[in-house]
Amino acid sequence: MGMTMTQKILAAHAGLDQVVAGQLIRANLDMVLGNDITTPVAVNEFEKAGFDSICDRSKISLVMDHFTPNKDIKAAQQCMQCRAFAKRFDIEHFYDVGRMGIEHALLPEQGIVKAGDCIIGADSHTCTYGALGAFSTGVGSTDMAAGMATGQAWFKVPEAIRFNLTGKLQENVTGKDVILHIIGMIGVDGALYKSMEFTGEGIQSLSMDDRLCIANMAIEAGGKNGIFPVDEITTSYMEGRVKGQWQAFEADEDAEYAATYDIDLSSLKPTVSFPHLPENTKTIDEVGDIPIHQVVIGSCTNGRLEDMELAAKIMEGKTVHEDVRAIIIPATQTIYKECIARGYIDTFIDAGCVVSTPTCGPCLGGHMGILAEGERCVATTNRNFVGRMGHVKSEVYLASPAVAAASAIAGRIAGPDEI
Repeated sequence: MGMTMTQKILAAHAGLDQVVAGQLIRANLDMVLGNDITTPVAVNEFEKAGFDSICDRSKISLVMDHFTPNKDIKAAQQCMQCRAFAKRFDIEHFYDVGRMGIEHALLPEQGIVKAGDCIIGADSHTCTYGALGAFSTGVGSTDMAAGMATGQAWFKVPEAIRFNLTGKLQENVTGKDVILHIIGMIGVDGALYKSMEFTGEGIQSLSMDDRLCIANMAIEAGGKNGIFPVDEITTSYMEGRVKGQWQAFEADEDAEYAATYDIDLSSLKPTVSFPHLPENTKTIDEVGDIPIHQVVIGSCTNGRLEDMELAAKIMEGKTVHEDVRAIIIPATQTIYKECIARGYIDTFIDAGCVVSTPTCGPCLGGHMGILAEGERCVATTNRNFVGRMGHVKSEVYLASPAVAAASAIAGRIAGPDEI
């Protein structure tokens, strides 16, 4: 029986020739990730279990990105605990204020994750790294603790759903629109504990930033992971970044899939996800007149350079609507610096935006843009659950950087062609 991309990676890391869906395996890990919210819980579990050593200082990444710079005393205490743990075990990949970025943008950028890796992270959007042809998935802090100590994790091998992509995206249609379309089509549990595997000639038209965005939101369809094949775009991205060997895994021709969906990228339109689930999608021509109060362009989903470039192009020479607060958050320091060099930051500030240091911040209702009762926000983030960005009676509409930027100018949900 043939294996999918995910199954081949898991088999290799479990030292097995073959695995099948539903099989329980113990796999060796290439990276264990935590942030300033989940790491303290993992450290407490690590110590409770009596561990006094870690598996490998180079295979743990701790990124202080959610509430940093510290927003309050509790956040400060959490980060202090992470710093102490990192120093105690001389953890190689520790990223703090001034050196950090949003974790799922930072690790690929720094070449810390790569094709063929098996990665766990105590953050649900760890599935991002499937864009590079890796198996990566979110876990709880207890699994993170065990992973740091042993370098291993237990998995149930997932079934797979194949998404066959054809065609090419139209102007101002992005990877965010692709994944919102898919979630709207199959629902937030449509890929529950399944691997979302992307194939087809349409992949060639998707940039690495598009792929990272799509893989990032696999969890919003319930997916165990999302994964793309390794092609010349992947290898070009990894060259000069990745330290060490990487390996490309290809699905067998006779691999079994629970379902296959064909998607013509050229037919997609800018898409908006309405409150309070990512599956509540409408294309931009179906939205209607919805005034807004805030726009957030950033996050581990859409804070990358192409996202900043697209938003700046749309905002160039324009002014943010007087009723809108527009918040721009480059996902890493490197992206921030490049935005300065290219003049994007000037464009944002001249338009009336505020620009933040890299942080998850408002995405999870942390800081840098909390919503009041009755307020609406268009965000390039990944979740729009009740109370996600603030008051339980606020509303979050998920969209691409193009739609978010246009909406900031229009003062209502709008597409780039409307301003």
